[in-house]
Amino acid sequence: MKALYPGSFDPLSLGHLDIIQRAAKIFDNVTVLICENNKKQERLTTEQRLALVKVAVQDLENVDVQVFKGLTVDYARENSYDCLLRGMRGAADFELELEMSQINNFLSGGIETVFLMTSPEHSFIRSSRVWEILEFGDAIDNLVPKNVAEFLLKNYR
Repeated sequence: MKALYPGSFDPLSLGHLDIIQRAAKIFDNVTVLICENNKKQERLTTEQRLALVKVAVQDLENVDVQVFKGLTVDYARENSYDCLLRGMRGAADFELELEMSQINNFLSGGIETVFLMTSPEHSFIRSSRVWEILEFGDAIDNLVPKNVAEFLLKNYR
């Protein structure tokens, strides 16, 4: 079974990586899809996000990383994915994710969304908080993978 895990990953957090690692144990193949979204103001370029995610998942043999601009369901349909994968931190994510899964199911003609709850130790991490903490000079080592922390500290502090 092929799963597609879309997101902006700006930056990739340990919560994202947790979902990817666990999904790699469940699915035959997992594609992390870095989505270019005109409505979001990403801080990292698409190329930076692609490089950082590739390094973070390099030891996961059944995980690859791609970039796409457009509707996720179009990519999923064009590449024969069995399901979309979404991580949820808690109840606050539920309504948005439910709505998104329903519209994706409608637009795709039936693709299902599989939800994985983020492990408790990562459930409070969100990318916007990583940027905020970085700007105030606090440690981000326990929020993002090592390669991401090194890159952000070198280039954004």
